Amino acid sequence: MEAARPLTSPPLVALHQVTANVRQVKIGWSFAMSRSAPSDPEAARVHADVLAQCDRLFRRAQEAGLLSADTDLEWARRVYYALIHEAAEEGRGAVDIGAVDQLAARVVDTLLHGVGARAQA
Repeated sequence: MEAARPLTSPPLVALHQVTANVRQVKIGWSFAMSRSAPSDPEAARVHADVLAQCDRLFRRAQEAGLLSADTDLEWARRVYYALIHEAAEEGRGAVDIGAVDQLAARVVDTLLHGVGARAQA
């Protein structure tokens, strides 16, 4: 999470980089695919820190207009985590950076725009 500089990078850039980084971790460390809360105190501390950083990034994204002002940020974070989980499942074994970036872009696009039809300009 920290490698994406979520507090200093533009929110969209940070969101993409966090997505790519987390996806790589989830693929490289299969135990990270678990959705259950960690029982080890140190793992729980790290998990809580990542959660807090994600919440701060989502607030920055909201302030920048990437997320609407009335977005429920907790719900958005939960949806984001689910999207990352699914992207990691889909991309198992992919090590090509282009594939990693493509899946990260898909996750961010789905988070920000959903899957419904978009209005034509």
